[in-house]
Amino acid sequence: MVKTERKLTGRHVALIFVGAFAVIIGVNILLAYNAVTSFPGLEVKNSYVASQEFNDRRDAQLALGWQVEARADQEQLRVWIADVDNTPVRVKSLTATLGRATHVQDDQTPELSFDGTAYVAPVTLAPGNWNLRMKAVSADGVEFTQRIILHVREARE
Repeated sequence: MVKTERKLTGRHVALIFVGAFAVIIGVNILLAYNAVTSFPGLEVKNSYVASQEFNDRRDAQLALGWQVEARADQEQLRVWIADVDNTPVRVKSLTATLGRATHVQDDQTPELSFDGTAYVAPVTLAPGNWNLRMKAVSADGVEFTQRIILHVREARE
């Protein structure tokens, strides 16, 4: 068996060079995609301060037993808040910001009013994905916060 020595040619160097950069670029694209799709956006100004009280706030919120559902079309937002018995809850106060996940130029603060079963507000929404960031305060002063993702479909004619 005769060993033949392989020569490193310009073609081999070019293939190694292109292959290495393809791997680097591919990994960067994968990491950038995962970062963008998994990052929910800024929720609090100071995460350290928020983390110090997180468990207490979460436990108080869970003790309320509230279930929240929201739906929106291009003209109206409806938010249902129900207790453990599925009875509509009338809260002490309710504030909400309705906006896109990617920018704040379309943010709205709808004036929600209770109609006996749900909180309703007129809105002007373009089709697509929206985030409703709501903060409700119970009758006994417990703060309840939640972010709900809404999908608004195009109006049918």
